[in-house]
This record gives sequence, structure tokens and C-alpha cells, in this order.
Amino acid sequence: MKTALITGASRGIGQAIATELARHGYHVLLTARSEEALETVAATLRQQFGVEAHVLAADLAAADGPARVAEWATATAPELAVLVNNAGYGLWGRFEELGLDEQQQMLRLNMQVPVELTHHLLPVLRRQPKAYILNVASTAAYQAVPTLSLYAASKAFLLSFSRGLRYELRNSPVSVTCLSPGSTTTDFANRAGMNDALQATANKVSMTPEQVAKAAVVALLVGEAELIPGALNKISATLTSFVPKSLTEKIAAGIYEKHL
Repeated sequence: MKTALITGASRGIGQAIATELARHGYHVLLTARSEEALETVAATLRQQFGVEAHVLAADLAAADGPARVAEWATATAPELAVLVNNAGYGLWGRFEELGLDEQQQMLRLNMQVPVELTHHLLPVLRRQPKAYILNVASTAAYQAVPTLSLYAASKAFLLSFSRGLRYELRNSPVSVTCLSPGSTTTDFANRAGMNDALQATANKVSMTPEQVAKAAVVALLVGEAELIPGALNKISATLTSFVPKSLTEKIAAGIYEKHL
């Protein structure tokens, strides 16, 4: 039976992707830091879809986090066919005013962890008749975003990594897709430290995690290289290719800096 590993699966987009994959008949391996939340998600998926759901509470940002999760996934599901690198977060504020340690932790989870986990699990994925990698980036990957400078940079890295790896694996059974959602009704804003005024602005154009996940799994299974869910998000990201960078940065700063 087909099995998918989803990181950051206890809530938000990760939970929604796990649900959508279970709907498509995949057994799921769920990992995040909260064991209680993971067990709740797993129980729901078993009941709703009759799939197997295994959980591992782990801190992926720890030095041995990716290796530990990969070892568990390989032992639990030698037939692993999907890897969803979803775990990640942002930090809102001026670069020099945010703590260096917390920013470095964010960079590790957003960039190094997907790289390490992918490297560990590619040999397993290659053994399947067809396998998939889904890397969850952001529309922030398409431009610099003042006050989210490192977050946007980390997602640009993930987008570039995904496309490069996809080409390297073009003659293999493994397909790579990069998902770049815009504002979504998750706990992202709270975790990033955004205030109520900024969150209210974002909520005006937010998609639900379920909407994002449904589009993501379809794109994954048909082998799309990139997906930006939502018409407004697609238009916004596309315009960054034609509008001067200085202007897109000024517009982004106008949205975020005024709420600091």
C-alpha cells in the first residue's frame, strides 16, 4: 500500500494535506512536535478513511531530527512513496531587531531540514514505481518581503531547490512539486508574531488549509513543477516577473511595515 510522510502534520496546511492524501488512499506517517495533536489527527484519519496512520513526535530542527524521522519512516513504511516537506514558520519584524538565534532556527527548519530529509529518503522513494516530493514554500518565494526578509529568502531557496532537484530526477520515478500558498487561515501569523491589525488585513484574502491542500495534492499527483493556489496569488506572483523589484519591495513594505 502507498504511504506518505508529512512533516508539520499536527495542524494547518500539513494536517489538511495529510487528510487529502488519506482521502486518495494513502497510509500516512505524521510528524510534528505535539504528540497529542498528532494522535488526534491520526485517529480522525483512521476513522474517516480506513487508512493506517502512524505518528512520531519529533523536533525536526534538532541536530538529529531529520535523520531520526527518516529512520522511523523507513522502518515503518519501506514502501514510502510521498514525502511532504511542510514544517516551517516565519518571523515578522526588522532583521536587526529579531534575535539571531531564533532566526537561525527558522532558517534551519525552513531550508536545511527539507534538504536533509529529502537526501535521507530519496533512496527509498527511488525504489517505488512512482513517488512524489512536495515542498511547501510560499508566494513570498517570488519576491523580497521587508520585515519577513529571511522567511522570504528561505522560501526562495526552497523553490529553487525544488526546481533544480526536479530536473535532476527527470528520468527517475520521483516527481518534485513546489507548493507556494499565499495567506492561509493557519497559526502562521501568530507564530510569526504578527499583530491583530496585520492579521486582519491578511485574512481578507486568505484561503483555507483545505482549499490549499486539495489543489496541492492534485498538482502533486499530476506532476506539476509549481503550484500557486488561488487566482489572486497567481496574479500577484506573476506580476513580480514584470514589475521592477524596487516597486514590489515598496508595495510589500507598505503592507507590513506600517503595522510594526
